[in-house]
Amino acid sequence: MLHFHTDYFHFPVFSRLARKTLTTLHGRLDLPDLPAVFRAFPEMPLVSIARHQRQPVRFANWVDTVHHGLPADSLPYCERPSWDYLAFLGRICPEKRVDRAIAIAKRVGMKLRIAAKIDKADRAYYEHQIRPLLDDPLIEFVGEISDAEKPAFLGNAFALLFPIDWPEPFGLVMIEAMACGTPVIAYRRGSVPEIVDPGVTGWVVDGDEEAYAACRRASMLDRLRVRRRFEERFTAERMMRDYLALYLRQANADPGATVAA
Repeated sequence: MLHFHTDYFHFPVFSRLARKTLTTLHGRLDLPDLPAVFRAFPEMPLVSIARHQRQPVRFANWVDTVHHGLPADSLPYCERPSWDYLAFLGRICPEKRVDRAIAIAKRVGMKLRIAAKIDKADRAYYEHQIRPLLDDPLIEFVGEISDAEKPAFLGNAFALLFPIDWPEPFGLVMIEAMACGTPVIAYRRGSVPEIVDPGVTGWVVDGDEEAYAACRRASMLDRLRVRRRFEERFTAERMMRDYLALYLRQANADPGATVAA
């Protein structure tokens, strides 16, 4: 089996071997030119990283959904968090809605720490739309952080704010927070309802008022249970098992294929 993670660029080269391939799609699929690509290569077996990701091209040759996973020890559970701030981790761009996170923090009167990178394409947006919002004692702009800094940043947070305004294909930061035991407050867009278990690992909200209420309820959640649900659903080992089962299923469907143990 050949397993591709390179979008659809390999389709023309490997279409004749389609039954011996799998392609995991990692990006958004609601772009206007993409339906034509998948209609041109209907034989290519596809894997989604969330069921919602499929919606713009439901007719494509989907064979499974495999949620992402992380090494269980990459972000350890935080036993004694400081619990003195809300966290935002990601990019500064319109669809990630850090402006909404700032408004939520101000409304509930909690400190917000923003760990985010600013790409060149989003520099003007940051300067004109976000930077003026940072002049508040509740708001701290940390900047981009490394993987080594994530456990402390996420683990000590009261909750992670994920106030997106786009069809998020997956959202790794949500399961990174869960690995640390930190609940997630996320807006109902894209993959969010598949990733967050309401009342267990966080809250899925449909508007700002629900987000405010969720911030007040986050302390009700058992952080150890958040971590355990991560271990049940989002480890790299679970992802590996899912893919291995898929390889075997696809190979058994094709008598000419072989799979190495």
